[in-house]
Amino acid sequence: MRLLHYDALGRLVLTDFRGKTTPRYAILSHRWSDSEALIEDISSGTYKEKEEGYRKLRFCANQAVQDGLQYFWIDTCCIDRWNNNERSKAINSMFQWYKNAARCYVFLLDVSVSTATEPVQPSDWEASFRASAWFTRGWTLQELIAPVSVEFFSRERRRIGDKKSLDQLIHDITNIPLAALRNRPLHEFNTSERRRWVETRRTKEEEEDIVYCLLGILGVSMPTAYGEGQESARSRLQAELEETNNAPSIIQFSQNPRFVGRESQLAELEAKLFSNEHTTTTLAIVGPGGTGKTQLALEVAHRTRQKNKNCSVLWMDASDEVSLYQSYASVAQKLNIAGWDDDQADIKQLVKRCVVEISARHCLLIFDNTEHITLQSSGSSTTEAADLANCLPQSKLCSVIFTTTNTDTARALAPQNIISLRELTLDAALKMLQVRLARPLANTEQQEAEHLLRALSYLPLAVMQAAACIKASGMTVQEYRSRLDDHKKLAIEHSGDLSEGKLQGAGVKDPVAATLFLSIYEIRRDNALAADYLFLVACVERKDISLDLLEAASPQAREDAIRVLDKYALVTRRPAESALDVHRLVHRALRKQLQAQGLKQWTQCTITQLLRVFPDDNHSNRSKWRRLLPHAQYALSHSQMNEDDNERLHLAWKCAMTLHSDGRYEEAEELFVQVMETRKTKLGADHPDTLTSIANLASTYWNQGRWNDAEKLNVQVMETRKTKLGAGHPSTLNSMANLASTYRNQGRWDDAEKLEVQVMETRKTKLGADHPSTLNSMANLALTYWNQGRWNDAEKLNVQVMETRKTKLGADHPDTLTSIANLASTYRNQGRWDDAEKLFVQVMETRKTKLGADHRSTLNSMANLASTYRNQGRWDDAEKLFVQVIKTSKTKLGADHPDTLTSIANLASTYRNQGRWDDAEKLEVQVMKTSKTKLGADHPDTLNSMANLASTYRNQGRWNDAEKLEVQVMKTRKTKLGAGHPSTLNSMANLASTYGNQGRWNDAEKLEVQVMKTSKTKLGADHPDTLNSIANLASTYWNQGRWNDAEKLNVQVMETRKTKLGADHPSTLNSMANLASTYWNQGRWNDAEKLNVQVMETRKTKLGADHPSTLNSMHNLAFMLQSQARHVEALALIEKCFQSRQQVLGEQHPYTQSSFDTLNSWRAECSDGNP
Repeated sequence: MRLLHYDALGRLVLTDFRGKTTPRYAILSHRWSDSEALIEDISSGTYKEKEEGYRKLRFCANQAVQDGLQYFWIDTCCIDRWNNNERSKAINSMFQWYKNAARCYVFLLDVSVSTATEPVQPSDWEASFRASAWFTRGWTLQELIAPVSVEFFSRERRRIGDKKSLDQLIHDITNIPLAALRNRPLHEFNTSERRRWVETRRTKEEEEDIVYCLLGILGVSMPTAYGEGQESARSRLQAELEETNNAPSIIQFSQNPRFVGRESQLAELEAKLFSNEHTTTTLAIVGPGGTGKTQLALEVAHRTRQKNKNCSVLWMDASDEVSLYQSYASVAQKLNIAGWDDDQADIKQLVKRCVVEISARHCLLIFDNTEHITLQSSGSSTTEAADLANCLPQSKLCSVIFTTTNTDTARALAPQNIISLRELTLDAALKMLQVRLARPLANTEQQEAEHLLRALSYLPLAVMQAAACIKASGMTVQEYRSRLDDHKKLAIEHSGDLSEGKLQGAGVKDPVAATLFLSIYEIRRDNALAADYLFLVACVERKDISLDLLEAASPQAREDAIRVLDKYALVTRRPAESALDVHRLVHRALRKQLQAQGLKQWTQCTITQLLRVFPDDNHSNRSKWRRLLPHAQYALSHSQMNEDDNERLHLAWKCAMTLHSDGRYEEAEELFVQVMETRKTKLGADHPDTLTSIANLASTYWNQGRWNDAEKLNVQVMETRKTKLGAGHPSTLNSMANLASTYRNQGRWDDAEKLEVQVMETRKTKLGADHPSTLNSMANLALTYWNQGRWNDAEKLNVQVMETRKTKLGADHPDTLTSIANLASTYRNQGRWDDAEKLFVQVMETRKTKLGADHRSTLNSMANLASTYRNQGRWDDAEKLFVQVIKTSKTKLGADHPDTLTSIANLASTYRNQGRWDDAEKLEVQVMKTSKTKLGADHPDTLNSMANLASTYRNQGRWNDAEKLEVQVMKTRKTKLGAGHPSTLNSMANLASTYGNQGRWNDAEKLEVQVMKTSKTKLGADHPDTLNSIANLASTYWNQGRWNDAEKLNVQVMETRKTKLGADHPSTLNSMANLASTYWNQGRWNDAEKLNVQVMETRKTKLGADHPSTLNSMHNLAFMLQSQARHVEALALIEKCFQSRQQVLGEQHPYTQSSFDTLNSWRAECSDGNP
């Protein structure tokens, strides 16, 4: 649940309380106007422009404050209407939200109090109060009944009274019992009585709402299915009420009372249900579009439900991945599967739980429109596509019916049970025509009807549309047939064979196109706007067409036009989503007609409409742009970029920006290139808009890891802006900052530093030291210092930025939180993990409150905190957080989004810390394969995932497998990034480590010397990465028995780290432990012991007594004591180490096992006579 409030600076803030304790709040009850503030207006800050909505918002906020409430809720701006799942859940939760409100304010626009008398007198308002339309609305019934406190206000915001003081008057107006108005429990009123309360009420928007507004009143929860009609909704509600003794079912559509024909196929389907004695019975209905596959499946569903009350019937929309998963989410709710009400639940895990539950039930599943989903498990999880193999129950109690137009799909799904649909028989077609006409055919019409049906090839969809046209227009069958003949030649001329399978008969080549042309002719005479809508619909995707795209002089005019299209059976309504669908054959026929009659003009008109409603790339608009993107992309892909077409250019740019925000960089790149090339041609290569588009394209390259390509474009933009605008112009400075960021990714940190210092100093002079742009440049420079290992310098800058932002912007401003997170990251590098943890917790909690638990920035802060837990050795805590981040990221961003893949890789790394190498391997293989598919085999993130997998192989002792991957990574990085790039050097170091595991010490030494020398040259002798390479070489010397050489290097590393990082930094302690190990091999046991004790005690103080690193030093010290024949001390220490590891790491961790084996071995030696 989201709630609104004003913060200390007077800013309106929308806070998401999902998963948290909801504070006390006020709630508004009102009638919608045409100028309501919506959720996107709150996010964009434009809510004040909605005059009527803003007036209500201010009223509710002020009244809440007077009542001691900080938070308030208004439906128009607290529910994301573009998120279909959220909208459906909100309808089912609405009663409870009103019931839980501390105050409910009823704002009555049609009740006025003109006098200034206080208190307000009944004579001033009672007449208009009795006549208020608020008492006639369906939804206001629960808004009156549910809350304990309901207060009524006039349009002047003057209080009239409350539910308690006005109960008798409200009872007289509504006939609702006084006991109900006085909040007696609703179960004390029988169902029939509660249903009567709504009988005289109406709902403004959709006919089904008059049923859905009863859900809370009747204590029923059921998925909404707008477009089903009021009667269907009533039937489903009744079924829900009766379901206490029946198996739960979901059938999205009511039984078709006009279903005719297909008796033999119907009998065959019913006979084959549940016929497999060993596992699930699968059946497939296959046939061309328009042959009635869905209607046949629907009839089977309802008949099965009627015959067997113990059998659940579950309808699944399998037309695409999103629809299938939404269907499973509805099933989870219906079956009360754990996690159904968790917005952050992993949908694939939810599907698995559903499948387990369904497999234990007597159940019929119907997968409608199975066309575009994966049929078999590939075992690789390389895409996000729904995999039917993982979505089907495996039980003889279950049957599954698929509908599809594809014969190969049918064979793959149900090879033994395929029911093919072709054209109707003449008798069945005649029955359908009569049923659809809602009248019998006269004897004189019989022959004409037969000729008509033959012309329509007995295709059910064509027959249905013909009947709808005849009925809507009032013409006779003979008149329709005559007019159809006139249109036949035009239909043939402008359409190919649109049917998805060959139909028999001597009819027109495309009966759907023929009936469509005639319907359009009649619709134009009936409602020209409706015909215009059809042509606009032809220029976008055919599903989920938002009504916002359909412009009209008034909402009523739009509704009238849609009703005409519905009357002619050309659209399917989705009022819950405020959207329409059209059948694919109708859509294709429309486009065919437009190809001869203005396709270009209608595409342009559609682009204009899309541009009118398409949002910017703000995160809060994601639900909206994700629904509109398919339509915008369709329109753009079916039109040509023209340098004079500013609207197409603007829409392409907006789509590219939202795709970029969604991590769909390749799609964004394609559009950015179009925009750039068009602007070059129209405006010139050095026009500011052209340069902006080049910079956008560079950003896309940057996110794809194509840093050399990004560099070229960034240099071009920077140099051109310097020439055209001047070196100190803000746009020039921005391009310099972008180039510096690219240098940073290329490992060219000195080049990045020079640019960033220049940008920072110029901004300080031009804009001031506390300007947001200046602070951004300081933060960028701090990041470069961080990469250079200059953590103290980074810390100073980060503190300065953080404190200035706190003062200028506020402690909870997003930019302030980013600077706090940057400082926390610096603390983590400095080994100040407790300090880092405190800051990361602060950032995470503030972002949860301000942005919501599922906001991308919140997820980043959770991941940072989890990484800190990993540094602290709190691997279980890290695991829990990473799992939570992954679940939310999958839901909000998608399973293959780069952020999701990063969080999965982090979890795998945690598993590696826990010694769960097989679990780590599975995740890393998944990340690697998905990265290859989504980003490319040579993308930096893909190479990172390969390196991570190689590291796990190394832990598993699979050194040959590790070597192969590491060689591949190293070679690719050399080619893509250069031999001296830090990432390339890391891969060389990893390969050297594997050589060491293989005992190939000379090969390891050669690589490590090369890495060390290059690091010294590229990064500096005291850079942390250089010191790591020296330590690695020392380790190789150690393994070669060259202990004096190892000692020299270890001393050098230790002393440098003491100076640069401090004596108690974790890296310094690691180098001291390495030197102690070298002393031990040299037989200098006293020196080794002293160092080891120092390391262990410091780790106890800095990291904690049970930190894995502390336990490692304890383990090492035990071995040193054993080497000195101090067996009793050694045995006591190794036993303590084992017990601590057992408690901290778990019995199965390799380190625990190692301590256990050592302990048993030493005990055995003692029992054999050693002291």
